[in-house]
Amino acid sequence: MTEKQNSVKAWFSQLVDTDEKFGSKQWFKSYAYIFVGTFLFVLADVMFAMPYHLAPGGVYGLANVLSTLTPVNISTYLMCMEIPLLIIGSIILGPMFGVKTIVSTVLGWGFTWILETTWGYAPLIHIGELITDAAVAPFDALAIKGMSELFIPDYLLNTLLAGLLYGIGIGMIFKSGATSGGSDIVSMIINKYTGISLGTLVIIVDSLIALSSLLISPDLRLPAYSILLIVIEGKIIDIVVDGLKTYKTLFIVTDKYDQVRNAIINDLNRGGTCMKGVGMYKGVERDIIYTTVSRSEFVKLRSGIRKIDPEAFINVIDSSEILGKGFKALPKN
Repeated sequence: MTEKQNSVKAWFSQLVDTDEKFGSKQWFKSYAYIFVGTFLFVLADVMFAMPYHLAPGGVYGLANVLSTLTPVNISTYLMCMEIPLLIIGSIILGPMFGVKTIVSTVLGWGFTWILETTWGYAPLIHIGELITDAAVAPFDALAIKGMSELFIPDYLLNTLLAGLLYGIGIGMIFKSGATSGGSDIVSMIINKYTGISLGTLVIIVDSLIALSSLLISPDLRLPAYSILLIVIEGKIIDIVVDGLKTYKTLFIVTDKYDQVRNAIINDLNRGGTCMKGVGMYKGVERDIIYTTVSRSEFVKLRSGIRKIDPEAFINVIDSSEILGKGFKALPKN
């Protein structure tokens, strides 16, 4: 086998590499997340974002703007943008997106086309009945693409629900091990050649797409609500991926090591690690306890340490996810 053939074989091997056995419970769970998550994400875009001319970042946000300005549907723009991005991204970055991201992308096109065909772009959230006579419509009424009716918008409620659905949907996609692809690929490519942090690039790209909604109308509410939607979406994604439960990781410097250790083990039924450290000011050796507890356990432990050693030094760090014995099991995929 030639070097080129080996290279191609390695490329495809990396593309389909997964710890999930085909047909296993974990496999079905992952693809169920992708299926439901993609549907919720598309539902939010077609029924909430598009009717209100919002551009909540990503390829879908840009497709919303272009589709509003032209007679072409969102699904057509998605195909024209995402296929080249996946190909270019795979060539430059390698097959890091995997089968799951490709499945999610194809499902996104399919669900978008189905909703466009059956539902259209009519809003799910609006004030009152749809207006059939444009002559009596309020000045802020919005037209529905492909229909003669207009509607009175409820921007805040629509944005809140859209952000919730976007966040749940994309969070489920991330939880399955897939990625959203799209404009994230652009950010990854720029990151590779410039060194600018990926987080900064994602914010810049999504913000520019949100601002592109001004091409539809000079109404500043459009980019403002688009950015609000992005913020809500991000918070919900964190909750879906990491859960509501947060932990506190503590570094405790104390002269009463044995008593603090007993409080952690006996009162909280938790463990930890003891380390030795040397104070920078006096050069005195001190005991340092490293442990992780829940929020409620932290309140109890903090009160106990205050009684045991009022001079103790405690560094508290928020931990969104702890894997291992006594906490969450290590994932299989």
